Amino acid sequence: MKIAVAKGDGIGPEIMEAVLKIFEANRVPLEYEFVEMGKWVFDKGYNNGMTPEAKQTIETLGLLFKGPMETPKGKGVKSINVTARKTWNTYANERVFQTLHGVETVFSKAGIPINITVVRENIEDTYGGIEHMLTHDVALSRRFITRPGSLQLIHYAFELAKQKNARRITCGHKANIMKITDGLFLECFYEVAKEYPQLKADDVIVDDLCMKLVTRPDLFDVVVLTNLQGDIVSDLCAGLVGGLGFAPSANIGDHISIFEAVHGTAPDIAGKNIANPTALLLSGISMLRHVGLTENAAIIENALLYTLETGVHTGDFGDKTKPSVNTTQFAEAIISNFGKQPQSNAKKVIPNMPGTPAPFKLEKNPMMISKEIVNEKIVGVDLFIESGEQPDAIAQKCQRHAGVKFKLVNISNRGTQVWPTGSVYTNLVNQYNVRFESLDDEELNQHDVIGLYVSMSGNFKICSLELLNMWGDKRGYSLAQGQ
Repeated sequence: MKIAVAKGDGIGPEIMEAVLKIFEANRVPLEYEFVEMGKWVFDKGYNNGMTPEAKQTIETLGLLFKGPMETPKGKGVKSINVTARKTWNTYANERVFQTLHGVETVFSKAGIPINITVVRENIEDTYGGIEHMLTHDVALSRRFITRPGSLQLIHYAFELAKQKNARRITCGHKANIMKITDGLFLECFYEVAKEYPQLKADDVIVDDLCMKLVTRPDLFDVVVLTNLQGDIVSDLCAGLVGGLGFAPSANIGDHISIFEAVHGTAPDIAGKNIANPTALLLSGISMLRHVGLTENAAIIENALLYTLETGVHTGDFGDKTKPSVNTTQFAEAIISNFGKQPQSNAKKVIPNMPGTPAPFKLEKNPMMISKEIVNEKIVGVDLFIESGEQPDAIAQKCQRHAGVKFKLVNISNRGTQVWPTGSVYTNLVNQYNVRFESLDDEELNQHDVIGLYVSMSGNFKICSLELLNMWGDKRGYSLAQGQ
């Protein structure tokens, strides 16, 4: 089986060399096609951080194993890591955090075992990077949470929990505040939970989740979250088990998957042969299991765990009274321990059942649309306007434009209502949301909205607009604070 390999930037090439040396010593039946990705590719003028040949190779092979990569700062280019995940729809970021004996933490000292799998949505949320300056003072980031994307990710999380014989699967969210976006994600979670009655499914607000994770991490098993919250929580969990140097990462898609180290490129130690390859090795072990090389994966992981238990360590962790080893020596120690069993968390050796990472090729982009059960109805519009005037003055102008189809119902600033009621103690910026709803609850169409837009543009710069939609009696828009 052939896979694509990108060595990465900084310490990437040396830790990748160490991992592939371990694979070679274990006779892992893989061939490698090295592809050009990373900062040095950006520097050559490729704005997505990869050459066209690299993109073609990865799409042909269906599997990418990559070292850490740096995105150039201050050049306006997108993260190569995020771009790769989103381009190939690797919708599920799976990261396993477990106690590693020989890696000392406050929890290992207290005898509290950790085995948490975070499943993070990988495509949507604010990671779309869709941002605009509405005024010179006001920036906007659009946050997309979709039903098909959420269901895709959550189904994967429940299947993983089922295979893991998980005690519990928990949805982390902020639906108490973001009632529509996180509310949709939570709704999808419980919709999928009905298909898995054997699993205990519950939810927790994400800030409360973080508090509980740093006090009783042993209470959690599988945790599923949206993209930004999952990014933060997964790094928090890495801190519980010793840091990002011990945190593997798998980005799973239906057609292409990416296995990578998510720690930094550490340019200060690059080329010194002292970097810790454990995170990349653990990611590689996850990759081996993904393609059915379960025997190789178990032998290598058991050797890694045994090596850590015996106190072998690189300079970034371990017993400081014992001399550290370099990257090459760490890999050689693992190779010398093939066939040995660690005292804790030994993995069962299951014969290989190799599959294929790229089952079929696509001719067109997959379209994900769920069935619309109730017809959509336009009931109003939010116009985001630029103005330095007071709310009452804005209201007077807006009411002149309402005409025979609209009524002005609300003006808000930074999400807080300032008209028809509000407080003079609410600080304002120069961007308001003025909300018009249909007069007498009559259904509106886009022509009505455009007419209002044209009329309002005589008094205001309109930065953006959003339709107010209803599906049956379900409102598709939020209320302002205080409305």
